[in-house]
Amino acid sequence: MRDVWNTESLAAMDKSHAWHPFTQMKAWCAADHEPVFLVEGEGAILRDSRGREYIDGNSSIWTNIHGHRHPAITRALHEQLDRVAHTSFLGTSNPAAAELAARLSALFPEGTLSRVFFSDDGSTAVEAAMKMAIQFLQLSGQARRTRFVAFDQAYHGDTAGAASLGGIGTFHARFAGHQFPVDRISDPDDIDRLPAGEIAAVVIEPLIQGAAGMRVWPPGLLRRLRRKCDETGALLILDEVLTGFGRTGTMFACGQEDVIPDFLCLAKGLTGGFLPLAATLTTETVFSAFLGAFEEQKTFFYGHSYTGNPLGCAAALASLRVFRDESVLENLQPKIARMRDHLAVLNSRPEVFEIRQCGFIAGIEVRRPDGEPLPWQQRTGARICEAARKFGLLTRPVLDTIVLMPPLCTTPDQLARAVDAIGRAIDEVL
Repeated sequence: MRDVWNTESLAAMDKSHAWHPFTQMKAWCAADHEPVFLVEGEGAILRDSRGREYIDGNSSIWTNIHGHRHPAITRALHEQLDRVAHTSFLGTSNPAAAELAARLSALFPEGTLSRVFFSDDGSTAVEAAMKMAIQFLQLSGQARRTRFVAFDQAYHGDTAGAASLGGIGTFHARFAGHQFPVDRISDPDDIDRLPAGEIAAVVIEPLIQGAAGMRVWPPGLLRRLRRKCDETGALLILDEVLTGFGRTGTMFACGQEDVIPDFLCLAKGLTGGFLPLAATLTTETVFSAFLGAFEEQKTFFYGHSYTGNPLGCAAALASLRVFRDESVLENLQPKIARMRDHLAVLNSRPEVFEIRQCGFIAGIEVRRPDGEPLPWQQRTGARICEAARKFGLLTRPVLDTIVLMPPLCTTPDQLARAVDAIGRAIDEVL
């Protein structure tokens, strides 16, 4: 296919001026490295500047839900663009944001998560929840509660507050001296050893930890954690940035254990993967503590320029309609079973140490045949993902765990091809 995008010129500009996240730029800028420039998408397929096609095996960093260029979401964005692209949510409102707040609240039992605070991404959704929790406790006469509890290997974002919760040294250790007070635990019962009167909130990704290598929590852990928080008076913050919007097989992971948190953080799939938008949902109890005369200074002084932006909210509303109109969750159940069947074939490879699946999320961990981890310096997971591109799959690893989290619209044939590409790539690298 003719290179109409002039990939060499794009690569030269990128290497000279761009700085990519989570990327060692020395290797990226090396003369023999050719970046993949993605230029088109449709459904679960992405195309690069040279015309090659790939299955989007990690939903463009866990964001895309219904597929690229979904007509309903695309149409909603065009309609909103014909009205106005952006207006401030500070001092004014817009119809899309007001409707989206109501629709999100309606996804939970009446009288529970009735208030919605918009921001930009997963980090800021968590950041808002943390600051709301601290201010709520101050306003409620519980100012001694200042400590957060997070879990080993947690990842909740990269802004200062959210990064404080992180338990992955590579991402967080350098900034340990500039963080909120956090205690890290590995089991809800560990809360018992902490000063109960000092715990502000406990934060967890329900059912599965993403950046920990798709580590699946044992059943019932979330219910136990809710009970622990109720017993100690701590608030519960659920980070559903990864798990929300069907990823675990239900609209939200917390629904599988009938747990309602004090704060619920959403982003990534909120707009179907079309635009940045985040939401922090909380209760009327929390919200009411912030009400008062201006002079009382109870206001939540936090926000962003693009908070509640009309385009993002229009996309999110369209995504929720797609869930309803296309029976997405119902149609997903046989795909989850089929993913499990396909992945079982990989178990025969001696290098596949463990396959962890939660709904339509999977992690394939590779190790030495004796079960010992491979040296991290060898970048085995990254090399497997790079090799998978030759077989038509784009994804990224978490160290040596290969992530498979395609859009929910992925067809059975595409799912089979994606797993086959992982198997072939493992064979080639190991």
